[in-house]
Amino acid sequence: MPQLQGGSEAGLGKRTLGVPALVFMIVAASAPLTVVAGGTTSNFAVTEVLGIPLSFIVLGACLALFTVGYAAMSAHISNAGAFYAYIAQGLGRAAGVGAAWVALVSYNAMQVGIYGLFGFASASFVSAKLGVNVPWWATALVGFLAVGWLGVRKVDLSAKVIAVLVGLEFVAVLVFDIIAIAVAPEGISGASMDPANLFTAGVGAALAFSIAAFMGFESAAIYSEEAKDPKRSIARATYIAVAVISLFYAFSGWATATATGHSQIIAKSQEFGPDLIFVFLTEHGGMLLADIAQVLFVTSLFAALMAFHNAVARYVFSLAREGVLPRRLAYVNPESFAPVAGSLSQSVLALVMLAVFAIAGIGSELGALYPVLTFFTWLTNTGAFGLVLLLVLISAAVIGYFRKHGEGYSLWTKLIAPAMAVVTLGSVFIVIVANFNVLIGSEGASTLSWLLPAVAVLPGVAGLGWGLYLKSARPDIYVGIGHGGTDN
Repeated sequence: MPQLQGGSEAGLGKRTLGVPALVFMIVAASAPLTVVAGGTTSNFAVTEVLGIPLSFIVLGACLALFTVGYAAMSAHISNAGAFYAYIAQGLGRAAGVGAAWVALVSYNAMQVGIYGLFGFASASFVSAKLGVNVPWWATALVGFLAVGWLGVRKVDLSAKVIAVLVGLEFVAVLVFDIIAIAVAPEGISGASMDPANLFTAGVGAALAFSIAAFMGFESAAIYSEEAKDPKRSIARATYIAVAVISLFYAFSGWATATATGHSQIIAKSQEFGPDLIFVFLTEHGGMLLADIAQVLFVTSLFAALMAFHNAVARYVFSLAREGVLPRRLAYVNPESFAPVAGSLSQSVLALVMLAVFAIAGIGSELGALYPVLTFFTWLTNTGAFGLVLLLVLISAAVIGYFRKHGEGYSLWTKLIAPAMAVVTLGSVFIVIVANFNVLIGSEGASTLSWLLPAVAVLPGVAGLGWGLYLKSARPDIYVGIGHGGTDN
């Protein structure tokens, strides 16, 4: 690792990110336009549950419970490893290593899988507008190069790019919402926000779909070593992000149902899928507005790619800095303070997976939808599965951590709220397991319905074993696990 003045090891850039930048990073990972255009309509279509908009409020409440303890813990621990450090200090160092490996696999799966939808959406748009048949992997490769370039630059540059893209996404969705309410072919109705229309036979699958929209909300802590005021800004950014995401998605989901009429939303979603809002905008806002929305759909995916790429790079840096991964992976550019080794390693993995799926898709019967139905669907749902598991473990870690460091905190903060989060998010995790075949579009039980979750969980078991090995064979490394960076 490079040396700075005084002989200290180079670390991440200090005091560059404020609360607004952190919020944009978080919201970018959840990809607002992607969720509204793709996630919400797919949820309506697959589950046939009308109360999808209400599911965002329900899940927002669950994640608010999680945030109580998580935010309190962020005032004590500033570590780019986030989940890794929290679980190591709350449940034990070996458990922290296991969690870190689950996080690495999950964040990588989320990031890499998005290239499938990004490639499909961008290639489809280019082909439609230029009349040129562009393969999905070609446009995905362009996105890959841009992500890789930004990933080794200063984090505030990525934050500025993401802030602009996310801001434009919100404008696009709000324009759609306004037009939807103005058109309202069946009038204004609250049917999709009625609990009776959510808590039906399909509620499990509906919640399993909707939780993916929040993934990345916890990522503020990953930037704690680069935040201007980590003791306060991490908590504030997380609370704001949970509120914004849940309320914005609930409102926009309701507007989507209002656009077609609540009696037609399920059938229309099954007919048009992610194209539903673009078809609507073409009919009621004109071709230009629809084209702008489709461009922003692509940039929404790019912003999510950047957010998850940055998260993975910082996890690699954190683990390598403490010797859990090879230390050379902790290399940081002394000028940009970017975790270059972590960024490049993530890029290499993304490129390999992109090549694998591009080759595997040659001549596929799925046609143009191949990268969406396989690359995107399989990997992002695997990533969401792993991240929800980590949310449950973090909630338990909060309780463990505040048993020793709980002075000055209320019983609500250090026990009741995190315990409720364990129960509620644990229930969501069980629901995801039970409905995983639905999430990946598989008819009934299949090899993929257990193999993909295993891809997220087994590294955690291996990581736990590696942590125990370090305890006995390398106690000098083991004692520092989860304690890198700055503990406040």
